[in-house]
Amino acid sequence: MSRAGRLRRAAAGALSAVAALALAGCGVRGTTVPVDAGGAPSRVSCEVRERNAAQEAPDRIPATVYLVCSGSLVPVTRTVPRTAERPARTAALRAAQALLGELRRPPSPREEEAGFASAVPEDLTVAAARPGDPAGTLRLSVPPDALPSFALAQLACTWGDSPALGRHRAAVLGGPDDTAPHRYACTADVRAHPDAGRDTVTETPIVP
Repeated sequence: MSRAGRLRRAAAGALSAVAALALAGCGVRGTTVPVDAGGAPSRVSCEVRERNAAQEAPDRIPATVYLVCSGSLVPVTRTVPRTAERPARTAALRAAQALLGELRRPPSPREEEAGFASAVPEDLTVAAARPGDPAGTLRLSVPPDALPSFALAQLACTWGDSPALGRHRAAVLGGPDDTAPHRYACTADVRAHPDAGRDTVTETPIVP
């Protein structure tokens, strides 16, 4: 090889070394293998142990609500105001309103750390049944089918699992219009796949 060729080869090697150093200084590896930008997201526990507020506040009692965690519904214990002293005709509605209030409330710091969230709209309200509605009907401020699948599943399971509402594993829901209420069941499939669409929220017409 000529002296000029040796010089050109040496210069090329020097430039390659400088480029490698520059890449290293920028924190970029000089490799064709894809670089992992970071570790995989840590798995959430979907478990939380809150302080037993019912023991500290005699006017509140434990209640179960269903929140979203890792794509499924998980029961969480909250506390709600007592309704036993209320008139029987309004006790169920007050219980439903109290549970809805918990679903609308943002998760506590411990719940959020454990991976919990709620899809229930903050402005959603619930009212009593209308004349002619089936027993146990709850009227929402929006049509049930207009709610996100997660939110509808949360309502069906939270109200359907409530002793104050009969624990029927379902909720009879209607909207603000005259549309007939439907029964929305809380099945194992609904709890496991609340985001799979309307087919998982078992909507059953009520036969008088």
